[in-house]
Amino acid sequence: MTAETQASTVADPTAAQPAAAKITVATVWLDGCSGCHMSFLDMDERLVDLAQKIDVVYSPFVDNKTLPEQVDVGIIEGSVSNEEDEHKARLFRKHCRLLVSIGDCAVNGNVPAMRNPFNLESVYERAYLENVNVNQQIPTQGVPALLKTVRPVHGVVDVDVFIPGCPPHADTIHSILTDLIEGRTPEPIKITRFGA
Repeated sequence: MTAETQASTVADPTAAQPAAAKITVATVWLDGCSGCHMSFLDMDERLVDLAQKIDVVYSPFVDNKTLPEQVDVGIIEGSVSNEEDEHKARLFRKHCRLLVSIGDCAVNGNVPAMRNPFNLESVYERAYLENVNVNQQIPTQGVPALLKTVRPVHGVVDVDVFIPGCPPHADTIHSILTDLIEGRTPEPIKITRFGA
């Protein structure tokens, strides 16, 4: 082999390298106001940079409505207030390698949990009978059954990262996602707090 042919077989360090696999992310909105998802969108132009590193595979933001079998990072917003919320939380835990609880509703139950001191029958009556002037009826079809008490996500499944805030600021979400993407353990308590 000549020096000329040998040189042509050595890898060119400036040549394009295969792209690193993107981290898959799934998000879901349980019982809450969707403020955490709005804060996610408030990352604005940083979303363009994140799109180079993550692939949102399931979310209210995307068309795909089937949670893939394996997801790197699952992000849950909202408390667990009904049977459907509980099912989704369990599904996310099963299919997501790392589970993030985002926002005060997901972390501690927050506003949805204000119904916890009242018995469930009273809650239904107040919402569907006492405060309604037309068609007073407690729904039995097409509406997921409420659980007796509202729980934070970690009251149903194990959670790996907690991000408090109502909602957490876009900078907080970006910082924590960046840590996860770069393989660092995020420390949300250093950059946010409950109600922030």
